Amino acid sequence: MAAPRRLLVVGASLAGHAAARALRGAGFDGDVVMIGDERHRPYDRPPLSKGFLAGTTSVEDLSLEDHDGDLGLDWRLGVRAVALDPGTRTVTLADGDTLTGDAVVIATGSRARTLPPGLGGEQRGVHTLRTLDDAVALRAELLPGARLVLVGAGFVGAEIAATARTLGLDVTLVEAAAGPLAGPLGSEVGAMVARLHAAHGVPLLCGTPVARLTGRTRVEGVELADGRHLPADVVVVGIGSVASVDWLAGSGLDLAGPTGGLGCDAVGFTGAPGVYGVGDCSAWHDAVCGAQHRVEHWTDSHERPRRAVDALLAGAGAGVAAPLPAPYFWSEQYGVHIQFAGHRFGDETVTIEAGSPETCDVLAVYRRGGKATAVLGMNQPRLFGRLRRSLVALPVAV
Repeated sequence: MAAPRRLLVVGASLAGHAAARALRGAGFDGDVVMIGDERHRPYDRPPLSKGFLAGTTSVEDLSLEDHDGDLGLDWRLGVRAVALDPGTRTVTLADGDTLTGDAVVIATGSRARTLPPGLGGEQRGVHTLRTLDDAVALRAELLPGARLVLVGAGFVGAEIAATARTLGLDVTLVEAAAGPLAGPLGSEVGAMVARLHAAHGVPLLCGTPVARLTGRTRVEGVELADGRHLPADVVVVGIGSVASVDWLAGSGLDLAGPTGGLGCDAVGFTGAPGVYGVGDCSAWHDAVCGAQHRVEHWTDSHERPRRAVDALLAGAGAGVAAPLPAPYFWSEQYGVHIQFAGHRFGDETVTIEAGSPETCDVLAVYRRGGKATAVLGMNQPRLFGRLRRSLVALPVAV
């Protein structure tokens, strides 16, 4: 394939912007078209559930472009991509326009998962949180004294709960699983997070699914499968996300992977010449897991696009890239900084290496066969950073 001169980046959020920045940083001086279904220029999502809802972070603070200068991009915002022909690298937009490039970087991210049909969610007062517009709508309803029920005690739900509690709301967390964050962190650490919420007056109801949301036009409460009814003025559904790859149906690209994302190799190559995937929508081959794996963390969307861009510009057979760092994510709840790095498979032993669960200053290490595979810190930045750097990263063939 000849060196590309015109690139299409589909998805104008963190991963797409990071890809464009990497292209310019690598010296690419051709055309870069940035396509985004939101009307906003690229912005940072993690503060949406924390500082932005609390009113301490402004829209301007969220911008990802403050220190980039002019990347010389051709912006196509507020219009959704609806189809891709990988053979010609042609993207069709919802307004009927078509754009063709020498290469395409797919960075369409993910969307919030909603409740199954029949459980409600159409009423006023029911929210999900994924976009800036979602956050603006939710923030308007987080009024002191209001009753907020969060369906799902994952990171988004837990962070909104902590923020809303500081704003003076009556907050309840509902989780269908046996404990919060048991999937990504395990039951031992999930129990620590549960204690953190209890210490701040937030009930956490685990092990009972939601039966339905009550109220006709405006939500009035959450009915649980065991018959309990939780009165609510506002409900936030935080039950995970879905890769935004439905627009690629019929493209022939691999969308049937176990994580539901766009199947890619270890540098984001989809198998179609000149077509790469980055960010939340992509399922890269992970040498540690031995399979394609979709990672939905800020650091991944910020760092991996550089790997994809290097491969795209170099072409096939360029050798071996530097090792990928271990996956990393963080959360902030009630002023406690929670950090996690590494891979958790579910059969590890977890040991507390420093601090105490009672004081929320824990350093926990996950081991498999005596080997550290992951580390978690709660208000332990120095020890966490040291152990994070020791986690094994594998070289990647490109």
